[in-house]
Amino acid sequence: MSTSVVSIVYVNDAPAAARFYGDLLGLSPSLETPGYITFDLGPGASLALWSGQFEDLAPAVPRASEVCLAVEGGRPDEITAIFERWQSKGVTILREPHDVGFGLTFLAADPDGNRIRVAPKD
Repeated sequence: MSTSVVSIVYVNDAPAAARFYGDLLGLSPSLETPGYITFDLGPGASLALWSGQFEDLAPAVPRASEVCLAVEGGRPDEITAIFERWQSKGVTILREPHDVGFGLTFLAADPDGNRIRVAPKD
């Protein structure tokens, strides 16, 4: 059996969310429908943005999960450079870079309030 992991993020507007994530990741969608858009993140991994599953997602609602972008190498200067680039783009930063035992990490949010963590790859 061949398997892959698809992380699904619920959003209000899939095309708008795809522009946001595409800009952050430097990627183009691998599949686009009006309410479901995916990005191929590498062998066996995809990020899907799905709208229409919930009415009016609110950024203020607490989130119990997050998308983690694991940076290959993950040196502190790489994590800091990503943080500074995202900050300059106006991305909402929930927690600035800090060390949590496995390395330097920071936490951001997309326009719908979904959490995005940047951390070193294991």
